[in-house]
Amino acid sequence: MEPSAMISSPGRVTDLITLKKQGVELSVTPSFEIVPVNFAHESAPYQAHIFLCRYSGTFDNREFMFRKCYAKGCQHNLCPHVAQAVMIANRYLQRDYKRVRDAGIAIEEKLFSLEEMMVKYRREEDAERVGTGGVLTIHDYINIAKEGNRVEVQINLDIIPAVEHFANRKNRQTFLMGGFTISTLGSTNQLERCLACFQTDQERLEKAEAVETANKRLKILYSEFDATDIEYKPTFF
Repeated sequence: MEPSAMISSPGRVTDLITLKKQGVELSVTPSFEIVPVNFAHESAPYQAHIFLCRYSGTFDNREFMFRKCYAKGCQHNLCPHVAQAVMIANRYLQRDYKRVRDAGIAIEEKLFSLEEMMVKYRREEDAERVGTGGVLTIHDYINIAKEGNRVEVQINLDIIPAVEHFANRKNRQTFLMGGFTISTLGSTNQLERCLACFQTDQERLEKAEAVETANKRLKILYSEFDATDIEYKPTFF
């Protein structure tokens, strides 16, 4: 059996690392898209921008492509402001780059840029809305727990239909989102992660795989919670 036979095509950064450990030849190139999206969340639809990285390349001379959402930014209080989202996305992206680099995979370490966004808002408003604590990630709280502080996490999972707006087309996509309410050091903050997504009109074909991917990502995160005694109740899709 070929070493890569266990993975039909990589769909996560973790899959790339697994393939590399199996001795598979890999070529990986990241490219970015910052996409306007209309989210149909319950009875309160809203607009946001999602920060996507498309990982493409070859493994065993076969082509692959998957995308990962690194952050979601809004110009209202339903999610982090777009300026915060850029920083959050880059912090998660740099963490993945380190994992890939440590596995011995060559990759050009590009980052998201706020200057590339076609978003109309004033820089003064950005400075006003970006708070000093706005760029914390889940792993910052894991580090706080490692230092011996009590950290409690409440988890809320949601499946949200949306419409992505590309230059010449619209794409109906459904997102599997994780909401994390984190209490520590006398304060409570809310973070959100996109754990997977699938084409809305291909739900019967793609939803099961997206759910599996989201749950695998949750399992990795929960194992990190367990290692630092973070208080939480594991929840899955």
